[in-house]
Formats: sequence, structure tokens, C-alpha cells
Amino acid sequence: MQLSWLKKEFHLNLRIHPIGVVLAVLYALSYWIARGTSVDQFYLPAGVRVAALLLAPPRYWPYLIAGEYLFFAQARFPLIEKYGLAWVVIASAVLMPTVALIVHAHRRLMASNNESWLLSVAVLAALSVSLLNQGLAYLLMPTLHDAVSWTGVARYVIGDYLGILIFAPLALLWTRRHVAYVATRGWSFALPVSLGLIVLLGLAAMRLPESNAIAKHSLHLAMMFPAIALTCLYGWRGAAVSVVTLNLTIGLTLQSTGLPGSFDDTTFLSQQILAVTGTTLLLLGSTISHHYHRFKQRDRLGNRALDLARISHLASEQDMRERALHMKRISDDIDTSFSKAVEWLKERGHHAPAMDMLRSNLAHSLQFREQMSLVYPTEIEYSGLYVALRIGGIAEAWNATDRIARPLLAGDPCQLSLGLQLAAYRSLSDAVGLLLRSEHGYLQIRTRCGKRGDTRGIVMTIALLDPTRRLTRSTAAQAMELLGGRVLAYGGTVQCRRNRIRLTLIEMPVTYRVPSGLSTDQIMPPAVL
Repeated sequence: MQLSWLKKEFHLNLRIHPIGVVLAVLYALSYWIARGTSVDQFYLPAGVRVAALLLAPPRYWPYLIAGEYLFFAQARFPLIEKYGLAWVVIASAVLMPTVALIVHAHRRLMASNNESWLLSVAVLAALSVSLLNQGLAYLLMPTLHDAVSWTGVARYVIGDYLGILIFAPLALLWTRRHVAYVATRGWSFALPVSLGLIVLLGLAAMRLPESNAIAKHSLHLAMMFPAIALTCLYGWRGAAVSVVTLNLTIGLTLQSTGLPGSFDDTTFLSQQILAVTGTTLLLLGSTISHHYHRFKQRDRLGNRALDLARISHLASEQDMRERALHMKRISDDIDTSFSKAVEWLKERGHHAPAMDMLRSNLAHSLQFREQMSLVYPTEIEYSGLYVALRIGGIAEAWNATDRIARPLLAGDPCQLSLGLQLAAYRSLSDAVGLLLRSEHGYLQIRTRCGKRGDTRGIVMTIALLDPTRRLTRSTAAQAMELLGGRVLAYGGTVQCRRNRIRLTLIEMPVTYRVPSGLSTDQIMPPAVL
């Protein structure tokens, strides 16, 4: 009853999770195995500690602290008489909480696309743990004051840092496994080849005698080049995998007694260079991946804008289609009314006025249908773009100008989507209209539909028949402004060269779907071909 207020205020929950107990035992076992294969300059338990904190949710961190204390309890209990109870208890209890606080301080940075924060965690963890170990040894073990030195601190810092670079990048790779990254096309074989080359060079260096230190260090430096290649191709993922491979290849060849104080002077210089190189590679890889994700985000936004532009154009075409159908119904009603009036006049013997009315109605009905075809070319839905250009209202309008030669149409437009055919129709109509208004002389229209690889499209050229003439600057500027928006929405280009306008439209896949309302397929029904 006395502690009820405390539980109410602080929401204490002392329930022990079985998963947490298993996690603590596994962590203690992993720490013990890593400690047995480590030397001071290559301290794997430091990497196990950081990797466990990165992989486990914060609610399980107390179990990790308990697991590490469990290992130190069985490892340092026999040392109580030699070094004292204070050192065994305090030095074993402060390391994991300190690193946990460092990782927790970086939790906000972990949500970003830049993985350079991992180096900050590695540096701070290595410095903090090394200073705590040496400082507590100096304070709590007066008989070992001479063993504590800045040289030892530097050696432990490098060892902890290299150990962290072994396991922490792998843990981060696992947590970011769902984030997509595509390497340069055609270079998928680079990963196994580069990793294999790193291992071969490391094994070759291991076989050299200790007297040939220069050649051994040269091979260690040569291992950096495949790592650099992987970093450039795969970003921070390539850097993480290559740095881990470099550290393991060099570190596992070190001679270890499994006891504290194991050290290999011969390889220490190479490991110092490796620490600097690994840091540089991870920074470079993080920068590459950061800019890659920014590029992909901008690319997605650009594709979304193009999709929305195409959907907007198709919605406008659907509106004009409805207007054209409404105009057709009006035209049919007018024709029916004229037919009834003609029949009424014939029944009463007024054949001449009836025939005049019939001829007038036919002429006006033809003109009305031509204008209706210009509003929306229904022929495209049933016969394709080229039929609409040859027999539709636009063909009559072009023939009436007496300035346009017979169009040269090549390829099969029926292989293109209805949206692309409509965009080509509107672009061609606008370009011809612009040249008719702004330039003098005859025009020649050429189009070609085709396929290159998996890409389908159409190329249209509207040129002045006189090859010695050139388009004026004002005409070229108007063409870019008038045609650029629709052509860009379909992944094409507008080019004004010498005496011609050249348009290219490409079949673009829809990469963004409107979250609500009509889809592209619903806005514009497929053509009946």
C-alpha cells in the first residue's frame, strides 16, 4: 500500500518478458565469444554492444544491460581478491548504460537518410568506454597506476572503434534492409568480385613472413581499392560491407591469447590506416546514398508531376469528347427537323424550295461536323491517328488553306495509346496553326510511329517546303511555349531547327495514381482498333 502512489505516479512495470531474458542470455553468450577472439587493438565486444543496441528496441535495453553484467559477473568474480570489489562492481555496471545513452542521443538522426551518424556513435562509444576503463582502473586500483597511460587509451580507443566498425554497419544494414538502392546497371557482379579480391589480398598478406613488413602493409593498402569501388557503386551499403570485410580479414589473422592485453605490434600500423580509411569510406558512402535518395525523391516528384499533367490533358480531352457528343446530338436533331420540313414542302408541291433547303442543310451540316471533329476527333478512337488526319475535320481545314502538301504518314499509330495519339493530334494541330499564322510559303508534314526497345513513340516534323528559309526567332519561341508543356508531359522534346519544327512524343508508363477519383483508364476509354 505504501508504494501504490509510486506505481501510480511513475507507472512502474516490473513484469519480466521471456523474450528479454532470452535476449540477455544470447547477448552475454555473444559477448563471451567475441571477447575470446579479440585483442586490445581489435576489440569485438565493443561492436557487439553497439550492434545489439541498434537492433533491439529501447524497451529491451535493460535486458542487454543485465546480459552484459551477467558476463562480467562470471568473468570478474575471481578477480575480486586481486583488484577489489569496487572495481569489479562499478567498472562492470557503467559501460553498457553509457553506450546506451550515446545511441539514444542519436535516435533522432537515425530517421534521416544520412548514415554518417553511425561514425559519431562509434567515436563517442570508443572514447567513452576506453576513458571509463582507464579512469576507473586508475581510481579504483591504486596498485596499477603505472599500467594506465595515454598510449593504452589510444590503443583501446582504436581497438573499440575497429570492433564497432565490424558489427554496427551490419546491424544498420539489417535495420535498413527494406530501403531500396539500385547500383549502376551492369555492375551487379562487382560485389562478389570486390569482396573476393579483398579476402585474397588479406590471405596473401597473412602468408608473408613477419620480416617482410613492407610487402604486407602494401597488400593491406591494396585491399582499399576494391572497397572504394564498392562505395562508389553501392553508396554506404558498399562502404559498410567493404569496411566489415577489411576489418575481419585483417583482424581475424591476428594472434590472440584470449586474455586481456593481447596485442600485435606488427599489424597495428595497418589497422590505424584501416581505421582512417574505413571512416572515410563510410562518410563517402553516406554522402553518396544521401544524394541518391534526394535524387530519387526529386525523380518521384517529377514523375508524379508528369503523370498529373497527362491526367489533366486526358481529362480535358474527355470534356471535349462530351461536348462533341452533345454537338452531334444537336446536329442530328437539326437534320431531323430539316428532313421533316423538306418532306412537308414536298407533300404540298413546293419541290424547288424543298431542294434548296435540303442542299443548304447538307452544306451546313457538313461544315458543322467538320468543326465538331476539330473539337474532338472521334475517328481516333475507332481508326487511329492517321485516319483522323486524312479524313477528319482537320484535313478539310488544312486543304482549305492551299498551303499544305499531302502529309507523309509512316508507321502504325494504333500501337500507341489513345492518350498519346490525342496528344500527337493536338500538338500537330497547334504546330501547323502556328506556322500558318507566322510564316509564309507551303508546309510539309511528316510523321513516323515506331518502337525502339521497349519504348514506343511518334516523331512529327512540320517544315517549310523552301529549304533556304529559316524559322524566325519569334516563331521558334512561340513554338517552345505553345508545345513544350504537352510534349514534356509525354516525355518528348520540341526542336526548332532551320526551317522545321520537330516533335517527339514517347509512351510513358503511369508511375503515380490519383488517390481518389477517376483513374487514367477510367477518364479515357481504350480505342476500338
